[in-house]
Amino acid sequence: MQENIEFITKITINFINNGKLFHIMKNALDTKDEKILSMLLENSKLTSQQISKKINVPITTVHNRIKKMEKSGVIKNYSLVIDNKKIGKEVSAYIFVTVNYPHEHQKKFSQEDTAKRIRALEGVEEVTIVAGDTDMIVRLNLASIDELNNFIIKKLRNIDGIDKTRTMVVLNQF
Repeated sequence: MQENIEFITKITINFINNGKLFHIMKNALDTKDEKILSMLLENSKLTSQQISKKINVPITTVHNRIKKMEKSGVIKNYSLVIDNKKIGKEVSAYIFVTVNYPHEHQKKFSQEDTAKRIRALEGVEEVTIVAGDTDMIVRLNLASIDELNNFIIKKLRNIDGIDKTRTMVVLNQF
């Protein structure tokens, strides 16, 4: 969590204009912003008033800084963390997917289109396009191993372009 904040504050851009090298800090956050982000990462339901009391900064300052970070895109969204076991989704897994790209005479599709089709399947939480031996990583939560089996065999492997899959079942999460 703290590494994410440190990363955000250290993004820099170098560019050359008329032979001069310019160095610009992008999305530079000060310590107040970092404290606010840290608290929101722990619990995004905290109010500006609660944050204000904990970090000893006026409530209007906290509110304005949060709005500024939302507007600039530093804060993209607020999310909910669900205990999947309590809602009947006992099995979590990661599926590594390799895509077989078509030859010129075959029907064309993009990796992004394939990722969107996978994401639309029930139980899929996230699809990430990655570089390396695998093209995508699918994160999903399902009710049982039988449901996982059906998902892979009947749904995932029937999507055009899916070449290989490798599944890793989650034993525990922290």
